[in-house]
Amino acid sequence: MEALNSIESFVLSAESGSFSAAARRLGLTPAAVSKNVARLEASLGLRLFQRSTRKLTLTAAGERFLRDVADPFSALRDAFANAATHEGKPSGSLKVSMALAFGREYLLPLLGEFLDRYPAIVPDWHFDNRPVDLVAGAFDAAIGGGIELTPGIVARELARTHVIVAASPSYMVTREMPRHPADLAAFDAIVRRSATSGRLRAWTLRNQVGEQAEAECRTRLIFDDPEAMAHAAMLGHGVAFLPMPHAARWLSSGALIRLLPAWYADHGPISIYYSNKKLLPAKTRVFIDFVVAAFRKQRLASKFDAR
Repeated sequence: MEALNSIESFVLSAESGSFSAAARRLGLTPAAVSKNVARLEASLGLRLFQRSTRKLTLTAAGERFLRDVADPFSALRDAFANAATHEGKPSGSLKVSMALAFGREYLLPLLGEFLDRYPAIVPDWHFDNRPVDLVAGAFDAAIGGGIELTPGIVARELARTHVIVAASPSYMVTREMPRHPADLAAFDAIVRRSATSGRLRAWTLRNQVGEQAEAECRTRLIFDDPEAMAHAAMLGHGVAFLPMPHAARWLSSGALIRLLPAWYADHGPISIYYSNKKLLPAKTRVFIDFVVAAFRKQRLASKFDAR
Protein backbone atom coordinates (compact mmCIF):
# COMPACT_ATOMS: atom_id res chain seq x y z
CA MET A 1 0.00 0.00 0.00
CA GLU A 2 2.97 2.35 0.58
CA ALA A 3 3.87 2.23 -3.11
CA LEU A 4 0.24 2.87 -4.05
CA ASN A 5 0.09 5.88 -1.72
CA SER A 6 3.26 7.27 -3.28
CA ILE A 7 1.93 6.82 -6.80
CA GLU A 8 -1.38 8.43 -5.79
CA SER A 9 0.47 11.44 -4.38
CA PHE A 10 2.47 11.71 -7.61
CA VAL A 11 -0.53 11.40 -9.97
CA LEU A 12 -2.68 13.91 -8.08
CA SER A 13 0.22 16.36 -7.77
CA ALA A 14 0.82 16.10 -11.50
CA GLU A 15 -2.87 16.61 -12.28
CA SER A 16 -3.29 19.62 -10.00
CA GLY A 17 0.17 21.16 -10.39
CA SER A 18 0.91 21.47 -6.69
CA PHE A 19 1.48 19.42 -3.54
CA SER A 20 -1.02 21.60 -1.68
CA ALA A 21 -3.89 20.87 -4.07
CA ALA A 22 -3.08 17.15 -4.03
CA ALA A 23 -2.97 17.24 -0.23
CA ARG A 24 -6.46 18.75 -0.04
CA ARG A 25 -7.82 15.94 -2.20
CA LEU A 26 -6.05 13.27 -0.15
CA GLY A 27 -6.73 14.71 3.30
CA LEU A 28 -2.99 14.95 3.99
CA THR A 29 -0.53 17.75 4.63
CA PRO A 30 1.51 19.15 1.72
CA ALA A 31 4.62 17.93 3.51
CA ALA A 32 3.28 14.38 3.60
CA VAL A 33 2.49 14.46 -0.12
CA SER A 34 5.94 15.86 -0.90
CA LYS A 35 7.50 13.10 1.20
CA ASN A 36 5.52 10.43 -0.66
CA VAL A 37 6.70 11.80 -4.01
CA ALA A 38 10.29 12.03 -2.80
CA ARG A 39 10.09 8.40 -1.65
CA LEU A 40 8.82 7.39 -5.09
CA GLU A 41 11.61 9.32 -6.82
CA ALA A 42 14.20 7.62 -4.63
CA SER A 43 12.71 4.20 -5.39
CA LEU A 44 12.73 4.84 -9.14
CA GLY A 45 16.05 6.66 -9.22
CA LEU A 46 14.35 9.41 -11.23
CA ARG A 47 13.54 13.07 -10.69
CA LEU A 48 9.82 13.38 -11.52
CA PHE A 49 9.25 17.08 -10.81
CA GLN A 50 11.07 20.36 -11.21
CA ARG A 51 10.18 22.20 -8.04
CA SER A 52 9.92 25.97 -7.62
CA THR A 53 8.28 28.26 -5.09
CA ARG A 54 5.39 28.88 -7.52
CA LYS A 55 4.59 25.56 -9.18
CA LEU A 56 5.50 21.99 -9.94
CA THR A 57 6.57 21.03 -13.45
CA LEU A 58 6.97 17.47 -14.64
CA THR A 59 10.39 16.50 -15.92
CA ALA A 60 10.66 14.52 -19.15
CA ALA A 61 11.02 11.38 -17.03
CA GLY A 62 8.01 12.44 -14.96
CA GLU A 63 5.88 12.88 -18.08
CA ARG A 64 6.82 9.41 -19.31
CA PHE A 65 6.10 7.85 -15.94
CA LEU A 66 2.73 9.62 -15.69
CA ARG A 67 1.71 8.27 -19.11
CA ASP A 68 2.68 4.78 -17.99
CA VAL A 69 0.90 4.79 -14.61
CA ALA A 70 -2.11 7.09 -15.02
CA ASP A 71 -4.50 4.59 -16.63
CA PRO A 72 -3.50 1.54 -14.53
CA PHE A 73 -3.66 3.65 -11.36
CA SER A 74 -7.09 5.00 -12.31
CA ALA A 75 -8.39 1.48 -12.95
CA LEU A 76 -6.96 0.26 -9.64
CA ARG A 77 -8.45 3.20 -7.75
CA ASP A 78 -11.86 2.51 -9.30
CA ALA A 79 -11.58 -1.15 -8.37
CA PHE A 80 -10.98 -0.16 -4.75
CA ALA A 81 -13.94 2.25 -4.88
CA ASN A 82 -16.27 -0.39 -6.31
CA ALA A 83 -15.10 -2.94 -3.76
CA ALA A 84 -15.92 -0.51 -0.94
CA THR A 85 -19.63 -1.18 -0.93
CA HIS A 86 -21.98 -1.64 1.95
CA GLU A 87 -23.61 -5.07 1.86
CA GLY A 88 -23.15 -5.17 -1.89
CA LYS A 89 -24.77 -1.76 -2.46
CA PRO A 90 -23.18 1.49 -3.71
CA SER A 91 -21.76 3.50 -0.84
CA GLY A 92 -19.48 6.33 0.11
CA SER A 93 -19.35 10.11 -0.19
CA LEU A 94 -20.63 11.48 -3.53
CA LYS A 95 -19.14 14.89 -4.32
CA VAL A 96 -21.27 16.78 -6.87
CA SER A 97 -21.20 20.40 -8.07
CA MET A 98 -24.31 22.26 -9.25
CA ALA A 99 -25.58 25.83 -9.55
CA LEU A 100 -27.30 27.16 -6.45
CA ALA A 101 -30.79 27.96 -7.73
CA PHE A 102 -30.90 25.10 -10.22
CA GLY A 103 -29.85 22.58 -7.60
CA ARG A 104 -32.35 23.87 -5.08
CA GLU A 105 -35.23 23.90 -7.57
CA TYR A 106 -34.69 20.69 -9.53
CA LEU A 107 -32.23 18.41 -7.71
CA LEU A 108 -33.01 18.79 -4.01
CA PRO A 109 -36.58 17.49 -4.58
CA LEU A 110 -35.02 14.26 -5.91
CA LEU A 111 -32.88 13.74 -2.83
CA GLY A 112 -35.40 11.80 -0.76
CA GLU A 113 -35.98 9.14 -3.40
CA PHE A 114 -32.25 8.85 -4.05
CA LEU A 115 -31.47 8.36 -0.35
CA ASP A 116 -34.23 5.78 -0.01
CA ARG A 117 -32.80 3.84 -2.92
CA TYR A 118 -29.13 4.20 -1.94
CA PRO A 119 -28.96 4.67 1.84
CA ALA A 120 -25.22 3.98 2.02
CA ILE A 121 -24.33 6.92 -0.25
CA VAL A 122 -23.66 10.27 1.45
CA PRO A 123 -24.33 13.21 -0.93
CA ASP A 124 -21.64 15.88 -0.63
CA TRP A 125 -23.20 18.58 -2.79
CA HIS A 126 -21.48 21.86 -3.59
CA PHE A 127 -23.65 24.77 -4.77
CA ASP A 128 -21.71 27.23 -6.93
CA ASN A 129 -22.73 29.28 -9.97
CA ARG A 130 -19.23 29.09 -11.42
CA PRO A 131 -18.03 26.14 -13.52
CA VAL A 132 -15.73 23.83 -11.58
CA ASP A 133 -12.67 21.78 -12.45
CA LEU A 134 -13.81 18.21 -11.83
CA VAL A 135 -10.29 16.81 -11.68
CA ALA A 136 -8.67 19.47 -9.50
CA GLY A 137 -11.73 19.63 -7.25
CA ALA A 138 -12.02 15.84 -6.97
CA PHE A 139 -15.71 15.92 -7.94
CA ASP A 140 -17.50 12.72 -8.81
CA ALA A 141 -19.89 14.63 -11.07
CA ALA A 142 -21.17 18.10 -11.90
CA ILE A 143 -24.51 19.26 -13.29
CA GLY A 144 -24.90 22.45 -15.29
CA GLY A 145 -23.55 24.06 -18.42
CA GLY A 146 -20.37 25.60 -19.72
CA ILE A 147 -17.94 23.22 -18.03
CA GLU A 148 -14.80 22.72 -20.09
CA LEU A 149 -14.39 19.19 -21.40
CA THR A 150 -10.80 18.67 -20.34
CA PRO A 151 -9.12 15.33 -21.12
CA GLY A 152 -10.82 12.57 -19.18
CA ILE A 153 -14.16 14.37 -18.74
CA VAL A 154 -17.33 13.65 -20.70
CA ALA A 155 -20.75 15.29 -20.75
CA ARG A 156 -24.11 13.55 -21.02
CA GLU A 157 -26.77 16.00 -22.16
CA LEU A 158 -29.88 16.24 -19.99
CA ALA A 159 -31.79 19.04 -21.72
CA ARG A 160 -31.44 21.91 -24.16
CA THR A 161 -32.22 25.31 -22.69
CA HIS A 162 -33.34 28.63 -24.12
CA VAL A 163 -33.51 32.22 -22.92
CA ILE A 164 -36.81 34.07 -23.05
CA VAL A 165 -37.94 37.63 -22.27
CA ALA A 166 -40.18 37.95 -19.21
CA ALA A 167 -41.74 40.65 -17.01
CA SER A 168 -44.27 40.88 -14.22
CA PRO A 169 -47.94 41.59 -14.94
CA SER A 170 -47.65 44.74 -12.82
CA TYR A 171 -44.78 46.06 -14.96
CA MET A 172 -46.75 45.48 -18.15
CA VAL A 173 -50.10 46.82 -16.95
CA THR A 174 -49.43 50.32 -18.37
CA ARG A 175 -47.32 49.20 -21.33
CA GLU A 176 -48.11 47.74 -24.71
CA MET A 177 -46.87 44.23 -25.38
CA PRO A 178 -43.87 44.24 -27.73
CA ARG A 179 -44.42 42.62 -31.10
CA HIS A 180 -40.79 42.48 -32.26
CA PRO A 181 -37.42 42.45 -30.44
CA ALA A 182 -36.82 46.00 -31.70
CA ASP A 183 -39.74 47.13 -29.51
CA LEU A 184 -37.76 46.21 -26.38
CA ALA A 185 -35.79 49.45 -26.75
CA ALA A 186 -38.65 51.18 -24.94
CA PHE A 187 -38.38 48.92 -21.87
CA ASP A 188 -36.19 48.92 -18.75
CA ALA A 189 -33.96 45.84 -18.67
CA ILE A 190 -32.55 43.65 -15.95
CA VAL A 191 -29.38 42.39 -17.60
CA ARG A 192 -26.82 39.82 -16.60
CA ARG A 193 -23.11 40.30 -16.13
CA SER A 194 -21.01 37.22 -16.87
CA ALA A 195 -19.38 35.94 -13.70
CA THR A 196 -16.38 34.75 -15.71
CA SER A 197 -15.77 37.54 -18.26
CA GLY A 198 -17.41 40.45 -16.41
CA ARG A 199 -19.18 41.52 -19.59
CA LEU A 200 -22.87 42.28 -19.97
CA ARG A 201 -24.72 39.54 -21.80
CA ALA A 202 -26.26 40.56 -25.12
CA TRP A 203 -28.84 38.34 -26.76
CA THR A 204 -29.74 37.67 -30.36
CA LEU A 205 -33.30 36.38 -30.47
CA ARG A 206 -34.64 34.11 -33.18
CA ASN A 207 -38.00 32.66 -34.13
CA GLN A 208 -39.26 29.46 -35.70
CA VAL A 209 -39.01 30.75 -39.27
CA GLY A 210 -35.32 31.59 -38.87
CA GLU A 211 -35.49 35.36 -38.41
CA GLN A 212 -32.96 36.90 -36.04
CA ALA A 213 -32.92 40.22 -34.22
CA GLU A 214 -30.76 41.89 -31.60
CA ALA A 215 -32.53 42.51 -28.31
CA GLU A 216 -31.68 45.95 -26.92
CA CYS A 217 -33.25 47.58 -23.88
CA ARG A 218 -32.50 50.44 -21.51
CA THR A 219 -30.21 48.88 -18.90
CA ARG A 220 -31.81 49.51 -15.51
CA LEU A 221 -30.30 46.81 -13.29
CA ILE A 222 -27.22 44.60 -13.65
CA PHE A 223 -27.01 41.29 -11.79
CA ASP A 224 -24.72 38.27 -12.07
CA ASP A 225 -27.34 35.74 -10.97
CA PRO A 226 -30.37 34.70 -13.08
CA GLU A 227 -32.44 33.78 -10.04
CA ALA A 228 -32.01 37.30 -8.65
CA MET A 229 -32.97 38.65 -12.07
CA ALA A 230 -36.20 36.64 -12.00
CA HIS A 231 -37.10 37.99 -8.56
CA ALA A 232 -36.31 41.57 -9.60
CA ALA A 233 -38.56 41.12 -12.63
CA MET A 234 -41.37 39.81 -10.41
CA LEU A 235 -40.99 42.94 -8.29
CA GLY A 236 -41.70 45.03 -11.40
CA HIS A 237 -38.24 46.48 -12.02
CA GLY A 238 -38.16 45.69 -15.74
CA VAL A 239 -37.93 42.95 -18.30
CA ALA A 240 -35.42 40.14 -17.84
CA PHE A 241 -33.72 37.77 -20.23
CA LEU A 242 -34.06 34.51 -18.31
CA PRO A 243 -32.94 30.95 -18.97
CA MET A 244 -35.99 28.71 -18.94
CA PRO A 245 -34.87 26.71 -15.85
CA HIS A 246 -35.11 29.98 -13.91
CA ALA A 247 -38.30 31.18 -15.58
CA ALA A 248 -40.47 28.05 -15.91
CA ARG A 249 -41.78 28.02 -12.35
CA TRP A 250 -42.78 31.69 -12.38
CA LEU A 251 -44.32 31.54 -15.84
CA SER A 252 -46.45 28.61 -14.69
CA SER A 253 -47.60 30.45 -11.56
CA GLY A 254 -48.34 33.69 -13.41
CA ALA A 255 -45.81 35.70 -11.40
CA LEU A 256 -44.07 36.37 -14.71
CA ILE A 257 -45.44 36.59 -18.23
CA ARG A 258 -43.50 35.83 -21.35
CA LEU A 259 -43.00 38.65 -23.81
CA LEU A 260 -42.41 37.91 -27.47
CA PRO A 261 -43.52 34.25 -27.13
CA ALA A 262 -42.38 33.43 -30.66
CA TRP A 263 -38.80 34.56 -29.91
CA TYR A 264 -36.00 32.91 -27.93
CA ALA A 265 -32.22 32.58 -27.73
CA ASP A 266 -30.20 29.39 -27.46
CA HIS A 267 -28.60 28.91 -24.04
CA GLY A 268 -26.81 25.63 -24.64
CA PRO A 269 -27.37 22.31 -22.92
CA ILE A 270 -27.61 21.30 -19.30
CA SER A 271 -25.42 18.23 -18.89
CA ILE A 272 -24.11 15.92 -16.24
CA TYR A 273 -20.31 15.81 -16.34
CA TYR A 274 -18.18 12.95 -15.07
CA SER A 275 -15.00 11.00 -15.72
CA ASN A 276 -14.80 8.87 -18.85
CA LYS A 277 -13.28 5.98 -16.89
CA LYS A 278 -14.24 2.55 -18.14
CA LEU A 279 -14.97 1.49 -14.58
CA LEU A 280 -16.88 4.25 -12.80
CA PRO A 281 -17.36 3.90 -9.05
CA ALA A 282 -20.76 2.37 -8.37
CA LYS A 283 -21.92 5.44 -6.42
CA THR A 284 -21.21 7.69 -9.43
CA ARG A 285 -22.76 5.34 -11.97
CA VAL A 286 -26.05 4.97 -10.09
CA PHE A 287 -26.24 8.74 -9.51
CA ILE A 288 -25.83 9.47 -13.23
CA ASP A 289 -28.49 6.92 -14.15
CA PHE A 290 -30.83 8.27 -11.46
CA VAL A 291 -30.54 11.89 -12.63
CA VAL A 292 -31.00 10.97 -16.31
CA ALA A 293 -34.12 8.94 -15.46
CA ALA A 294 -35.52 11.72 -13.26
CA PHE A 295 -35.10 14.33 -15.99
CA ARG A 296 -36.90 12.03 -18.41
CA LYS A 297 -39.69 11.21 -15.95
CA GLN A 298 -40.36 14.85 -15.10
CA ARG A 299 -40.07 15.92 -18.75
CA LEU A 300 -37.70 18.71 -17.77
CA ALA A 301 -36.25 18.88 -21.27
CA SER A 302 -39.63 20.04 -22.60
CA LYS A 303 -40.00 22.56 -19.75
CA PHE A 304 -36.66 24.16 -20.59
CA ASP A 305 -37.36 24.32 -24.33
CA ALA A 306 -38.85 27.68 -25.35
CA ARG A 307 -39.46 26.92 -29.03
